[in-house]
Amino acid sequence: MSDSSTPLSSDIPQAAAIGDQGERGRRMRQVSPPGERLRTTITEIVRSKSATIGVVILVFWIFVAIAAPIITPYSPTEMPGSKLESPSGEHWLGTDHLGRDVMSRLFWGTRTVLLLAPISVFLGILMGASVGLFSGYVGGRIDMLIMRACDIGMAFPYYLIYILIITSIGPSAFNVVISISIGSIPAITRIVRSLVLDARTQDYVSAARLRGERRWYILAREIFPNVSGPIIVDATIRVGYAVMAIGWFGFFGLGIPPPTPDWGGMINEGRLWIFMMPWVTLSPAIALSSLVIALNLLADGIREIAKQR
Repeated sequence: MSDSSTPLSSDIPQAAAIGDQGERGRRMRQVSPPGERLRTTITEIVRSKSATIGVVILVFWIFVAIAAPIITPYSPTEMPGSKLESPSGEHWLGTDHLGRDVMSRLFWGTRTVLLLAPISVFLGILMGASVGLFSGYVGGRIDMLIMRACDIGMAFPYYLIYILIITSIGPSAFNVVISISIGSIPAITRIVRSLVLDARTQDYVSAARLRGERRWYILAREIFPNVSGPIIVDATIRVGYAVMAIGWFGFFGLGIPPPTPDWGGMINEGRLWIFMMPWVTLSPAIALSSLVIALNLLADGIREIAKQR
């Protein structure tokens, strides 16, 4: 009788200690109010040079996208000037081959990029993170089957997947978002799954199991908050990839149908006159590059802040 009760009594303090650790971790996450965490995050971003530069450039383009109807002198489809006019006081970046104001189209095109890129990444993260959380936590044959499916998906180049989807369902803003989201799911699933494999062995997960918490509660309330840092960094980088993909779609005529302004489409339209009228092509190319660089700098800053914590 005493032999059978000894292991049980020795497990009780250990279980209680794990439970205490889980409760202490829960209380620590609830101590800092959202306002204080936001102020701390902003302070850390300001201290990071790369993050600060990225935020400044990103805020500039966000302002341009919001204020485009006010700060642009012409409609993006209006033809107020002659074809291929040089930059002047009336047309700061000149006109394109149809006589449309390049600056107006550039600023209106910012809306397209800053709307479609985050939406496509958000949908990809939503689907890929959900599958990765479930696969990493459950394990076994389900995990193996999901990983083999991801391997098959990642065996194909992203842009080949984009082309297959777009050519199958046709070019449109909605289809661009769908193609980018679907193309990013396998890689996101693998990243999240690798994070979950480590997180599920931690004491706070064991404490949640001992409390009798359900699987989805553990995934949503215990594991996901502790692996969200790397996911945020990856999402920031992927927004830059999405910006490049949208530009790539527009350049090859697979993106937003004309006459809607699109940076990739503007680059394609001006490439025939790149040596005679370089501003038509360089303006959207520089804008596209600056936005991608800003997102990469912001991701580097977030990564530095996460390491310091």
